[in-house]
Amino acid sequence: MTTLVPALLVAGFVSLAGAQPAVAASETESPMSFYDLTVRTLDGAERPLAAYRGQVVLVVNTASECGFTPQYAGLQKLHEEYGPRGFAVLGFPSNDFGGQEPGTHAEIGEFVSSRYRVAFPLFEKVETKGDGQSQVYAFLTNGHGTPKWNFHKYLIGKDGRVAGEFPSKVTPESTTLRTAIDAELAK
Repeated sequence: MTTLVPALLVAGFVSLAGAQPAVAASETESPMSFYDLTVRTLDGAERPLAAYRGQVVLVVNTASECGFTPQYAGLQKLHEEYGPRGFAVLGFPSNDFGGQEPGTHAEIGEFVSSRYRVAFPLFEKVETKGDGQSQVYAFLTNGHGTPKWNFHKYLIGKDGRVAGEFPSKVTPESTTLRTAIDAELAK
């Protein structure tokens, strides 16, 4: 049985940088898994999250001007270290907390590339909460906590369901996060 998505979620997200709304797998039904969604990359290309089906994914709401911004380095290291085992980090920039991601998509891409050498996928800026909440975050927060700040993390299992969430203070280097990733990869 499918669940209908409230009308406010159907619209996708409203980017503060004037980007097009995210596209969902269905405009009238909630996805059965994270991998049923489609989003846009920083350069505006549609990317079905089905490309990650069968992998373990860590979704992070990122920001370039936050005290947690140095976590980009640890996230890149996680992506490199665990990638060969079927793991990916996916970054979703957001300006929801303290206006700490004011840049355009091009500026965000340049910043993470030059400063942190980020090679993991980053997508268009999203809203993680409120009336304009993106469908990705509507899915992630359904039955799980809403991010309280930048660099909140959601671990997605191979089945496309949320396997865990971690607040901003849980760093990419933390034993707690790495143990959870290892457990999901072992399934």
